[in-house]
Amino acid sequence: MLPSEMTRAIAAARSIATSCGLAADDAIVLHNSNKLSVRLLPCDVLVRVAPQAQQGAQFEIDLAQRLIGAGCPVRALEPRVEPRVHQLDGFVFTFWTYHEPVTEEIAPADYALALRRLHAGMRTVDVPTPHFTDRVEDARQLVADRARSPELRDPDRDLLGDTLSGLRNAIVDRGGDQLLHGEPHPGNLLATEHGPLFIDLETACRGPIEFDLAHAPDDVAEHYPDIDPVVLRQCRILMLAMITAWRWDRADQFPDGRRLGEEWLDQLRVSLARDGLG
Repeated sequence: MLPSEMTRAIAAARSIATSCGLAADDAIVLHNSNKLSVRLLPCDVLVRVAPQAQQGAQFEIDLAQRLIGAGCPVRALEPRVEPRVHQLDGFVFTFWTYHEPVTEEIAPADYALALRRLHAGMRTVDVPTPHFTDRVEDARQLVADRARSPELRDPDRDLLGDTLSGLRNAIVDRGGDQLLHGEPHPGNLLATEHGPLFIDLETACRGPIEFDLAHAPDDVAEHYPDIDPVVLRQCRILMLAMITAWRWDRADQFPDGRRLGEEWLDQLRVSLARDGLG
């Protein structure tokens, strides 16, 4: 968010917290990109903020409650606040339990175990979600639209479009299908006193478990049984193509996004050549 938006969003978050009976004298920004994460003190609550035009907050609340009921390792909603989407001043707010991060790095085996527990619980939950191919198509349409990605050079536009389409089809032909987190990368896995907990569930989708594993560090897959190594390699390259495409969105607010877009294009070419997909 821009500084002016962030100031308004924090003021609104404090106002809502106060109306819920929470003391919110101070706010610490934990993360700022397309969404804002703020820790309110002294009530010690985590608030996620998004522009009102962005949908998905209620879906995330509903899914979190069902996954917690299924025993999944996910961050819980703040129990002192009504579990719903709050709206004020053009923003939507959701309130979550804050966890002080522990210093230990999550070991690959523990990461894989947490993801396996999440996937097992997700298999017991029946909710309507997009398919991973819908997200791939969103990325493909972005790179195909010069108005939305004006700085993307034509050869790179062709490279991304061909990679997204080709790998999407190859994975569908070979991969499985179940409810997934969608983006279980290290930034979405908290190391807490209660063990690893996944956050940011609005990216949930359906697809093969290898699509989730592609977002985790490479050595995590070594501790996850019964995966298809071919699909995993394809998913890793597909994931790289997707995040690269999003960095060329003219509306992208990811920090240092254009530099990362260039860097990831180079990585994509290397990966395609290494796997014989160039």
